[in-house]
Amino acid sequence: MLGRGHNRRVQDGDPSAHGETAAFRNAGRQRSYAGTTMVTTLSPCWYCSGLVRQFGIPRVVIGEARTFSGGHEWLAENGVEIILLDDPECVRLMSSFIEVDPGLWHEDIGGDGDP
Repeated sequence: MLGRGHNRRVQDGDPSAHGETAAFRNAGRQRSYAGTTMVTTLSPCWYCSGLVRQFGIPRVVIGEARTFSGGHEWLAENGVEIILLDDPECVRLMSSFIEVDPGLWHEDIGGDGDP
C-alpha cells in the first residue's frame, strides 16, 4: 500500500481534502504510478478523476456509484481500468450519510449545499 486517506474536508477546512487526494498525498512522491490501483468507497468526483488521469494511475476500484457517479465513465473512456464493485455495505454507508446530513453531502460532491 502506497498511501491511505479519508475525506477530511470538514475537519481540516480544506475543500480539496477528499479521500483520494489524501491517499495520494500520503503515498508521497513516486517516479511512476504505473501498476498502482486507487481504491475508493465512492465513484471519484471530477477533481479526483483528474488526479487519476494527471498522474497516470491505471486502475480504480470503486465500492459503489449508485449515490454518485462521478467521473469513472470518463476515466474508462480514457483507458483507466474501472472495477465497480457495487458493494452493498458501501451503498449503505453512503446512503446513511446522505440521510443524516444531506446539506453536507451536497457540499461535498460539489453541489450548492442545498439538498
